[in-house]
Amino acid sequence: MDSKYLGKTVRQPIDDLDTFEAPDGVSIVKMTSDELTSSCPITGQPDYYTVSIEYVPNQLCIESKSLKLYLWGFQKKAMFSEKIAAVICDRVVQDISPKRCVVTTVQKARGGITIESVAEYPRA
Repeated sequence: MDSKYLGKTVRQPIDDLDTFEAPDGVSIVKMTSDELTSSCPITGQPDYYTVSIEYVPNQLCIESKSLKLYLWGFQKKAMFSEKIAAVICDRVVQDISPKRCVVTTVQKARGGITIESVAEYPRA
């Protein structure tokens, strides 16, 4: 594995994901973070999310530090929950070409409403 980020000091968000060769026998990988933050595109107020990325590896897996740095980049972006799920799913597909990928974002309640958005590959 030739990592661009692992073991290095990184002081800003990144736009791509480091990968490594998928080990034999791994059928599903699930990564979850409760540290995803974005801004509401209407009010500019912060929105807080839990994101879950579940994929069936083809040849590559996602390195977790790079995922953390990639998710950090949403902090300065103004997007709805639905768009965030789709953008993350597209990035995973672009970087590791999984057999299947499901990205779920759960926005912490605002105004008493919790929003859960799901993006899938291949598209339903």
